[in-house]
Amino acid sequence: MEGNNSVARGVGTPAFLMVRPYVETNRLFCGVMFLLVATTFLNQSVLSIHFGFFSLFLYRLILISAATLFIVSIVKEKNLSQYWKQIKVKEVLHFLMFWLVYGTVSLLWAKSYVDGIKYLFLLGTGILFVFLAVLTFTKISRLLVFYGIWLFMTLILLCIGLINHFTHIQLPSSTLYGGPEYKLSYPTAVFFNQNDFATFLTISFSFYAAAAKNSRNVWIKTSTILLGLLCVYIIYLTESRASLLGVFVGLIFYLFIHLPSYLKKVTLNIGLIAMVLCSVFFFNKVSNIIAADDGHSSNVVRLNLLKNAFHFILDTFGFGVGAGNIPYYLKNEAIYDTNHVVEVHNWLMEILGNFGIIIFLGYLFTYVYLFCCLYKAFKKTRDEKEKGIIEACMIGQIAFLISSISPSSVSNLYFHWVFLGFVIATVNVYNNKSRKIKSENKRRSKLRNGINR
Repeated sequence: MEGNNSVARGVGTPAFLMVRPYVETNRLFCGVMFLLVATTFLNQSVLSIHFGFFSLFLYRLILISAATLFIVSIVKEKNLSQYWKQIKVKEVLHFLMFWLVYGTVSLLWAKSYVDGIKYLFLLGTGILFVFLAVLTFTKISRLLVFYGIWLFMTLILLCIGLINHFTHIQLPSSTLYGGPEYKLSYPTAVFFNQNDFATFLTISFSFYAAAAKNSRNVWIKTSTILLGLLCVYIIYLTESRASLLGVFVGLIFYLFIHLPSYLKKVTLNIGLIAMVLCSVFFFNKVSNIIAADDGHSSNVVRLNLLKNAFHFILDTFGFGVGAGNIPYYLKNEAIYDTNHVVEVHNWLMEILGNFGIIIFLGYLFTYVYLFCCLYKAFKKTRDEKEKGIIEACMIGQIAFLISSISPSSVSNLYFHWVFLGFVIATVNVYNNKSRKIKSENKRRSKLRNGINR
């Protein structure tokens, strides 16, 4: 552990070069990956260097270092095949690679190559992190460290959010920095705006809730409950209704999975009826809002953004407008008035509009597949620490999917890719564990049959 800490402190310094020859490459790689996870939460608030439309900051520097170390490791040890054999989520990684390839090909019909290349860079760095995470976090102990880093870094961001609100001081990385006084009370922490921060906190709430439920330590249980409530309070201060809804739905699901089997059926039936009634009420309310609004309210603008995106999909025969080109189309070829808003403000629609039906369905299928794998692991696992990891992933998936309609774009939210990497790495660990148990049971069964004969 000391070795890892000294490496983490020494990255980018002469000390790093002195320690490097005496530390195993794979241990060094693991330490750098933990450091990479921590720097994700700093966003662009530390060491941000701009080169035209490209920015280089701490997270990207550490990501480049981690990727370089991994390449050096596999070249030195010649063990790429060994790494690949340990991966039990190959289908998921294949889809992510296909997504990146499809996005590159989509530049052939994209109208803005600059926007497309910028978007593909964000997509590529996100997918790179996912690959590195799956290759690194192959043990429960490493996932727990990952989990702990997320909880600790969230605590820091919560403190910054409170400072934003009560002192009206914003970091330069925020779009509210230097803005009008009435906006300065919105918590943004290290993010560009309050909606991005709120979406992040919906996932963090899930992590705190799962930690509180599965910890026997009174101090940890109490502190995680309080921090979870603080997440909800700061989300409330951001005025992000989608994120509050995400927390609420995630919490309802969390309570549901812990109900006895006979109550689950009753609750599910009641929930379906309530969902139908709410849908009718929601449809009527939306219709009334649209009829009453002047055409430039946020509700009408968001609806028009979706209508435009659907039009673009039909116009491109379901192939999408090309990577990162939704803003270009909304700016130059919008059919419905969006009041100069050029981001679709919906993650699923962002995928559908940019990449078309194939990638959209692939993403949905992958998301559901990961969730189902986690639920199977949840039903089988008895260890409280392991259960906490699984529950955090499941609730986080639900909460994020709902709150993802809040940010203008999700592709540039690095915590989203870190969370996705955590989820996929968790599924990989439990798939490996499940296969080992099955093979061990088969071996024991053969031994028993041999003895009986």
